[in-house]
Amino acid sequence: MRIPLHVKILAGAALGAILGGAACAVFQDDPATAANEAAQLEWAVKNIAKPVGDVFLNLLFMLVLPLMFAALVLGISEYKDLRKLGRIGLKTLTYTILVSMVAVFIGITLVNLFRPGDGIPDDIRTKLLESASAEKTAATTGVKSGIDLLVAIVPRNPIKAAAEGDYLAWMFFAVLIGLGICLARTVAAEKFRDVMQGLFDICMRLIGLVIRLAPLGVFALLFKTTAELGWEILWQLAKYVMVVLLALAIHQFVVYPLIIRFVAKRSPLQFFRDIQEAMVTAFSTSSSNATLPTALKVAEENLKLPPQVSRFVLTVGATANQNGTALFEGITVLFLAQFYGVELDLGQQIIVVLMCILGGIGTAGVPSGSLPVIAIICGMVGIPPEGIGMIFGVDRLPDMCRTVLNVTGDLAAAVVVSRGEESHASEINEILQD
Repeated sequence: MRIPLHVKILAGAALGAILGGAACAVFQDDPATAANEAAQLEWAVKNIAKPVGDVFLNLLFMLVLPLMFAALVLGISEYKDLRKLGRIGLKTLTYTILVSMVAVFIGITLVNLFRPGDGIPDDIRTKLLESASAEKTAATTGVKSGIDLLVAIVPRNPIKAAAEGDYLAWMFFAVLIGLGICLARTVAAEKFRDVMQGLFDICMRLIGLVIRLAPLGVFALLFKTTAELGWEILWQLAKYVMVVLLALAIHQFVVYPLIIRFVAKRSPLQFFRDIQEAMVTAFSTSSSNATLPTALKVAEENLKLPPQVSRFVLTVGATANQNGTALFEGITVLFLAQFYGVELDLGQQIIVVLMCILGGIGTAGVPSGSLPVIAIICGMVGIPPEGIGMIFGVDRLPDMCRTVLNVTGDLAAAVVVSRGEESHASEINEILQD
């Protein structure tokens, strides 16, 4: 029987944590241990575990730039008929931005309230920062303020910005290209969009191959972390997962019911009954894209939405309306900031919010598709991106739950947008056929 990849990743994470924690307890915490044995552990961490983990992360980071560019261009260009659609497209875009903003603020509020990343001793935190490579550790020096980050959004040279790792400017450039495709609407512009689709498909295929190495990479990264910090890090990861799940639950069972009740004028209880098939599919597949056929079926057969409206909203939403992903990214970035002792001021946290909203638009709707985006945001605000290695090991359950939130948000958006828009169904059908 073939073992699922997520089971292998969990096994690698568990084995790495157990062996690393045991090595820390035996070779570092025991005063009777000979100095040369502790030195052997340090050698193994430095020359085996760290290189293996770094190679895995470097393979992932190598594909982040083209993937993020293509995903954002495609996500924005999904609105290419926005002017022709009129208020239909505008309502979809407005809903996506506002609800994603609410989701991120919920996540950031909870992570600031519970602070799951605190508790690492200063000397160990300093050691972790020093062990990260220079390009990953702007955390201790040269961190830009919120105003500087806002000014740096608009690049003089986007290619230079990409080469220097200024991902915010590169993402802004990608958004402009996506908007340009929306406005141009020429044959050449559509061909360029096809090129972006090809680039996206290639990057996703390559990332799929890299992710197959995740069990080994996560084993090495967690072995390194627990060998340096001990088993205490597992408690912090457990607190992080609990904060993520709490934030997802609040958005799922508080925000969405309020939207359904007061905006869509429907019964929230009946809404959740109608979409339970899509929610189960989302939980089991951890993929918004894989759940799309089920969501379309539920929207038409159970929610009784106009097919033309629901098809447009759900198709766009599978890529561009990922509230759970935006929420998760905000929590994870601030958790890693707390873990590494990187203090983010209000301006920087606002930048994180904006980046997470963009990330919700540009993230691939596939399992763990948000982790490369988190690496980008971390690098921008001075947090060592290698921290996502820890997140890989505990991401399966949060990934399944945030996919449920994403799909629920898409269906809620379809209900909201469909209200009062039946008269425009024929116009939307014409656009979809084009």
